Amino acid sequence: MRPGRDDALLTDLYQLTMAQAYLEHGLTETAEFEFFVRDLPGERNFLLAAGLEQVLDYLQGLTFDEAALEWLESTGRFSRTLLDWLAGLTFTGDVDAVPEGTAVFADEPLLRVRAPMPLAQLVESRVINLLHFQTLIASKAARIRLAARDRLLVDFGMRRAHGAEAAVLAARAAWIAGFDGTATVAAGRAFGIPIYGTMAHSFIEAHPDEVSAFRNFLVSHPGSGILLIDTWDTERAARRVVELAREDPATKAAIKGVRIDSGDLGDHARRVRRILDEGGLEGVTLFASGNLDEYAVDDLVADQAPVDGLGVGTRLDVASDAPYLDCAYKLQSYAGEPRRKRSEGKATWAGAKQVHREHHAGRMVRDRLTPADEAAPGHALLHPVLRGGEPVNERPGLAAIRDHAAAEVEALPEALRSLEPTIEPYPVLVSERLHEVTREADRLGEAPT
Repeated sequence: MRPGRDDALLTDLYQLTMAQAYLEHGLTETAEFEFFVRDLPGERNFLLAAGLEQVLDYLQGLTFDEAALEWLESTGRFSRTLLDWLAGLTFTGDVDAVPEGTAVFADEPLLRVRAPMPLAQLVESRVINLLHFQTLIASKAARIRLAARDRLLVDFGMRRAHGAEAAVLAARAAWIAGFDGTATVAAGRAFGIPIYGTMAHSFIEAHPDEVSAFRNFLVSHPGSGILLIDTWDTERAARRVVELAREDPATKAAIKGVRIDSGDLGDHARRVRRILDEGGLEGVTLFASGNLDEYAVDDLVADQAPVDGLGVGTRLDVASDAPYLDCAYKLQSYAGEPRRKRSEGKATWAGAKQVHREHHAGRMVRDRLTPADEAAPGHALLHPVLRGGEPVNERPGLAAIRDHAAAEVEALPEALRSLEPTIEPYPVLVSERLHEVTREADRLGEAPT
């Protein structure tokens, strides 16, 4: 999804008021900001970074068109200095970031922006907006993928997502985290994600009886006949599917699966599976949906419910158990000097940083947070993606991002792959030199003016 021209105004007012003050008082030297998550929610042992592609689209497409400038001027809030600067604005900064699909932890920068102060500040709100949402959803989806094991997983969440963009980007984030597809057609078009769908209860209710509804749907969709069987009586509908299959071989071949969307899904699945198998429909798949999340999915799998596929909707697309991340985009250096926030409960490490990750026997064992130019064991997670506003390398395709995410989840310590909160959080060490840089920033902050 490439942003439209009006996205320049998708910001907070104070980004513009600060930009004006920076410009008018000569605070235009190079600044470095980093996006990170302060603390993981109690329900998350790890996060999966996502949303970088949309951030890069936003930065590379950032312009203020004539209509936006005219509206800003009409508010009477902004000086000619700011308006003239916005009129010629393009993003000319540098960006370093962890690849999408990378497992990340508290205090680790996912992205760093280096640009003149007004520009680096201006992009804050939209950068947070894009990185926060997809990282939130990808992290939830990864847990559902772990719970589902090898079962088919489909994103069903569009109708209760918080807006159109959220619905499409949630499908993208879930795909990165290992979902097999989405019911959101626009996401299929935008990102090439496989699309899945069955029918609604209204289709059944519009017919005089279930058999007529099933028959008509199979005629219209002979290659993808998934029949919804819980509109009235789930087991009775399953028997009707068997009866329908006996009409002729073509009808039987057209029945690919059945879906259950209500009640005790595990109990219904066992009863329906028995009816189908006894009726000669052993190859017909059983798909379940209805208020599912990783915990409900894990229960179904643990109980060995004969479910082949799962549709997960609302609780995925709104991340119901942890609907936000305590994330921030903070100034780390200005004019070559380290900076940090020291507020109680929100203190940051100063200066531009790098994350170094060590593995042993294919598993992550520890991360180390250091100044960006410090060497350390392991491999660095942040890589250059923009220099002077231009791409450093070709962006990876979504399939490559998805493969990377799968490898990252596989490499997590086993305790972090559990749905239960881990007793021992993943170790993120802080180098002594980063402590020194932070102390230096504190001395600068306390120096007399």
